[in-house]
Amino acid sequence: MTLATILPRLLRSGAGLALSLAPIVSYPAQAADPAPFDLPGPGLRMTVTRAGVTLPIAQVPDLAAGDRIAVQAELPDDQRARFLLVSAFLSGATNPPPKKWINSAETWKKKDKDRALSLTVPAGAKQLILFLIPETGGASGTIEDAVRGKPGEFVRATQSINQASLDRSRLNAFIAAIRAQENSHPEFLKTLAPTLARSLAIKLNADCLAKVVEFQAACLLEDRESLVLADVHSSSVAETLAGAPTDLALQLSYTREGGLGYYSPYIAVVRDIARVFGAFSNPQFNYLPALSLRDGERVSLVLNSAPSFAKPKSVLVASMPAIGSDSPPRLRATSDAPICGANPNLVLAVEGAPLIYSTEYARNMVLRVNGAEVPVEARAERGGFILKSALSGLTGSVEGRLQGLWGYQTFSGPVFKLQFPTGEAWKPREEATSLVVGRENALALMGSAPACVSSVTMRIGDAAAQPVPFVADGDKGLALTLPLKDARAGDVTLEIRQIGQTAPATLTLRAYRQASKVSELTLHAGDRWATLSGQRLDLVAGIQIGGLALKPDGLTREGDADRLRLAGEGDAPAPGEANARVTLSDGRSLTLPVTVRAPRVRVALIGKSVVAKDAAAARRIAAPEEMLPDTSRMVFSLRATGGSLSANDAVEIAGAGGQPVRLTAGAGLQLQGTDVLVATFDPSTLGPSAFGPLRFRLVRENEASDWQPLTVLARLPKVDGVACKQEVCTLSGQSLFLIDSVSATPGFEKPVEVPQGFTAGTLKVPAPQGGKLYLKLHDAPGQVVMLSAS
Repeated sequence: MTLATILPRLLRSGAGLALSLAPIVSYPAQAADPAPFDLPGPGLRMTVTRAGVTLPIAQVPDLAAGDRIAVQAELPDDQRARFLLVSAFLSGATNPPPKKWINSAETWKKKDKDRALSLTVPAGAKQLILFLIPETGGASGTIEDAVRGKPGEFVRATQSINQASLDRSRLNAFIAAIRAQENSHPEFLKTLAPTLARSLAIKLNADCLAKVVEFQAACLLEDRESLVLADVHSSSVAETLAGAPTDLALQLSYTREGGLGYYSPYIAVVRDIARVFGAFSNPQFNYLPALSLRDGERVSLVLNSAPSFAKPKSVLVASMPAIGSDSPPRLRATSDAPICGANPNLVLAVEGAPLIYSTEYARNMVLRVNGAEVPVEARAERGGFILKSALSGLTGSVEGRLQGLWGYQTFSGPVFKLQFPTGEAWKPREEATSLVVGRENALALMGSAPACVSSVTMRIGDAAAQPVPFVADGDKGLALTLPLKDARAGDVTLEIRQIGQTAPATLTLRAYRQASKVSELTLHAGDRWATLSGQRLDLVAGIQIGGLALKPDGLTREGDADRLRLAGEGDAPAPGEANARVTLSDGRSLTLPVTVRAPRVRVALIGKSVVAKDAAAARRIAAPEEMLPDTSRMVFSLRATGGSLSANDAVEIAGAGGQPVRLTAGAGLQLQGTDVLVATFDPSTLGPSAFGPLRFRLVRENEASDWQPLTVLARLPKVDGVACKQEVCTLSGQSLFLIDSVSATPGFEKPVEVPQGFTAGTLKVPAPQGGKLYLKLHDAPGQVVMLSAS
């Protein structure tokens, strides 16, 4: 089997990302399809002992120097073909292993010491690979020569086989769950399959869920070899750069072995193993890959081709866990929102580690709450961990952390905020809350354990109860939307049901009829927007004052009063008294006396400059003038138009979200004269998560000028340097996820894009030209930053 015959089918099946592999290999247009890995091969039994603790191989994600490994072939009693079991420790692509690192056992012998291997992981070893070889004189020596002659090829093969075995475990878990659901309750596949696919990072064909129930399972499992998507953590066994996006079902791995390209695991494994086969196949032996599916002590070898016992005889190649390269996954809670600990069907929803479902690596997992430990179990179809026993004796809000072991290592998972009802009465957040019939009413309640609220109903007088939409709002808040549009004035009784409480909590409020009432229109000469205060302003359709026509642009409620912002076209009248005509949505109109106020103070940006906090860092990364790096300060100046400035004026700066920062005299502001001020702004005052376009406005007492654009705030990665070796260049540093793409030219003709959620400290980049690279940042995608690579 050659690489030329394997890749065409793999690419047509859609396993991962469509790639152009022409530079790697050429193949016939009608190449033969490769066989899938579906042939059961011989088995092995393995245990690993570390520091006196013995675990079955299925619970060992990685090996370590000093580990004692017991390996024995599991062959039928009537096995006629004799197999030689050979083990080889590897120490890297450029370091041939010593002969003593290669051992063999004759599986047909009667004594355990002769037919089994007892290995100790030597210091400096990085991989372990096993061979099952039909008995032939000199077979062990042939394998030894091959491994010591080109160790790099076997390093690549063991990494890829191990990676593919882990990916196959996810596929098998998905298939088993779909089959089990098909045999029990196939009608639930539509809701179960998406959760299962997200948990295991499996590609889901949503069209299958639209089919008749009887055909859904078969459709979901079609072309199963292409279902596996790359998973960041399982790829780390093959030295994949760590980090995972929120939606595991859409991620692709970025493997160091794959150079700068994106590969699905199966493309990588076939490519690397095919190279080994091509290098070492000879008239005597032909190498055959075997995926390792682990269950307890047993390792089932799965083949994609039947082994041959005639020349060339087949050598089965199996990979074991990497040595010292794995770490517990970065398991994350899918949400920071509190969850109801009293829920008997509680699910601790997590993401970031599909292997917790498809392997036995995570063991002794518990939820630790208030010093107690409750056993939990990972369930892919539920999207997280479920409790094996109920939480009891808890009230109020508590925190629980997932803990356990990942192989031999301590595994500490995410923290969950758990809520339990206390029986505390629900009450409005605002004491003077009143409801108004004729429209929907937003109502904020305060009470205990809003995450445990299962339903809210509303009853007006003797009318039938009707459901009320609600969402939890923080740790103790509940936000409701009361459907009072067609209701009559009177008492409104709310019934709030919570998990863990036998009787619903009740709350009665009064709903009033309210006529439209306009109180005041606030308008400045020269403005094209105004603010109207009053009651039932949702009925206002528009306002005409002089040549200015205003339309509603956002309604808010403050206590019992409405505030309606209006915006429009035309010119406001001069300062002084005027009459405004208010048109209601039902066609009625009102006349409102208005005092048009003097023009609000206006300012214009007349200059700005950026001052680096770290001169050395600024020399390495040069930002354009339109950008404010988070490592710099900005000094800018404003000129007042149509008025003068005073020491009581302030300047507010804000990003797209969050609270604005206010600069005042002596604290960032200096007056140059009566119409010019100079501001000094440190972007760190906006908080560590601020980025993107910034805007400013002048604030005077209770009034403010219009918001105006100031600059674009961009967070810069910390770049330690760029190193090149044999035309392969690597950029190293911190926070490299801030980079969108890297190019050797400012025009970005051939950029290297950085994956979403990238968390590694190194990145393959193009070779610098003239000692420079060019970056585009996520915070300012339209601007180019120059990086000095020298």
